[in-house]
Amino acid sequence: MRLLANSIVAILGLAAMVSCSTPETEKAGYPIKAVGITNVEVTDAFWLPKIQEVQTITIDHSLKKCETEGRMENFLVAGRKKEGTYKGKMPFDDTDVYKIIEGASLSLISNPNPVLETYLDSIISIIAVGQEPDGYLTTWFTIDRKTPPAWWVKPSTNRWENEQSSHEHYNSGHMFEAAAAHYRATGKRNFLDIALKNADLLTESFGPGKLTTPPGHQIIETGLIQLYEITGNKKYLDLSKFFLDERGDSTHRQLWGPYNQDHLPVTQQTEVVGHAVRAVYQYSGMTDIAVLFHDSSYLNAVNALWENMVNKKIYITGGLGARHDGEAFGDNYELPNKTAYSETCAAIGSVDWNQRMFQLTGNAKYADVIERTLYNGLIAGISLDGTQFFYPNPLESDGEYAFNHGAATRQPWFDCSCCPTNLIRFIPSIPEHIYAQNSNNLYVNLFISSKAQISLDKQALNVELQTNYPYHGKITLHVSPAKPSTFNLNLRIPGWARNEVTPGDLYSYRSNSTDNIVLKVNGENEPLVMKNGYAVISRKWKKGDIVSVELPIEVKQVIANEIVEEDRDKIAFEYGPLVYCAEEADNGTLNEMKIPADISFNIEDFSVLDEKTKALTTNIGGKTLTLIPYFAWSNRGIGEMKVWFDRDKNETNN
Repeated sequence: MRLLANSIVAILGLAAMVSCSTPETEKAGYPIKAVGITNVEVTDAFWLPKIQEVQTITIDHSLKKCETEGRMENFLVAGRKKEGTYKGKMPFDDTDVYKIIEGASLSLISNPNPVLETYLDSIISIIAVGQEPDGYLTTWFTIDRKTPPAWWVKPSTNRWENEQSSHEHYNSGHMFEAAAAHYRATGKRNFLDIALKNADLLTESFGPGKLTTPPGHQIIETGLIQLYEITGNKKYLDLSKFFLDERGDSTHRQLWGPYNQDHLPVTQQTEVVGHAVRAVYQYSGMTDIAVLFHDSSYLNAVNALWENMVNKKIYITGGLGARHDGEAFGDNYELPNKTAYSETCAAIGSVDWNQRMFQLTGNAKYADVIERTLYNGLIAGISLDGTQFFYPNPLESDGEYAFNHGAATRQPWFDCSCCPTNLIRFIPSIPEHIYAQNSNNLYVNLFISSKAQISLDKQALNVELQTNYPYHGKITLHVSPAKPSTFNLNLRIPGWARNEVTPGDLYSYRSNSTDNIVLKVNGENEPLVMKNGYAVISRKWKKGDIVSVELPIEVKQVIANEIVEEDRDKIAFEYGPLVYCAEEADNGTLNEMKIPADISFNIEDFSVLDEKTKALTTNIGGKTLTLIPYFAWSNRGIGEMKVWFDRDKNETNN
């Protein structure tokens, strides 16, 4: 990495130019604020190794891929510092570089690394070379607009004329988000100034009486809002809303249809449709606009869209997107298993959207979706060694169907490598999903061992969470205000512990747990006072107070709504927040497996490669059945896998 950084600087004949200022950190408008990465130290046995693996292995792995495939070189060619043609098959390959910068910047907060920071400055220097004088920045267009990448982009004469497929706004959106993260992490303006120059060009070019085409692929909406949050310049916020307002408006152009969420004005959309990643990125932007403009029409729309998603279109793993065709949501209750798309990027987008919905409402149901997605459909996207990736995440495999863009297992990279680089930008951000606050409320949303420094109602507060979650249900929270303080501690009681699989009636447990949730303060039993999915403890807190909660983790049988044809007469298994699956590596062929109604499991220590887990084991007809956490499958070779099992035909009515 150091050698590459030095070579880039040598090519340019300059050093990275930086200037420092005080970054803004809080997300504007939302009544509840996440406690940021700067104030959270993760110590968790489950999550810390995964975060560190991204920091030490995955970032480097992906930077090398970007280098060898010409992602960095494209900026030099665009800036006429090198001769050559566009390298890459996608018009949005620039975003792979941006997303790695974003994840690496977040990584610098918890894991300072001078070599990595210097390397990022070097990459930013070459990005600046690829930017046109007026701020435009999309390398394939600058290099040769008449010979675009082989995807479905048409040759172009003018900028933004083929926005449906050119992804120029998508490139800008990821650049804005990466530049904002880099600025907030380092205080340096070198990338932020590039982003602002591009954003200024867009505000000059788009708007009422100007160009009106919305983005083909959403994300610029949230990127512009991040620039607004940093600068306070409302023109970026206004352009974000303009792009959303123009979607589904046929006044000035022919609509692109449901695939692009361009079939109706966004405030009239009530069903999640089309390309799932574009959709959830859009819904995040809509939620921001609902908050920042106090717009009830936007709020009503995102509420309706969320209800449709969780009641009719979400997988048990939290995954989104039923169809390979169009990487899209299917019809209501269309949730195939073997051909599920459930793109890793869609899982990440879902977490981002649900985080916003939580910060707006303070309702634990959104954090429940975050947890389910995070522990299952999201981290399944990366191998246990940090160098192999799933683009789709099916819930069944026969070991032959090449569901993962030409493979029946994970791959080290893709022609379209949005998922690997999206994982890089997301996983280092996990600490900011643990705690949240407003004036006199502290929220604990995820049970990840950590220490946090919080200012609650202008009072300093240290907390330390200790747990062996997700395999054990005891959580201990040490609460230490600088001086005795009165506030509400809101401790999320997960949906699975409240006998709720997901919000709504798409899934249910075959039988509800009757074990009690035990809550204690300083060793004394505390009544369970529930509000919006949280156990609320209101008291005057003092240094050394200890809160403990015991969640009844046990094996649970899940059934799907009868309308879900694919899962009718089938059953799935969970243990705490984890969805389990059977894999051929442990069980041989799975085709004949039938699950009796009276099945019971043993809980055993188990390892998948170096990952220490818990396996669920039982005996069916003289054969041992071993289930492992879904996120760990396909790390030991290609083979069959199942999440949903046929119930014994004599037991389906029980």
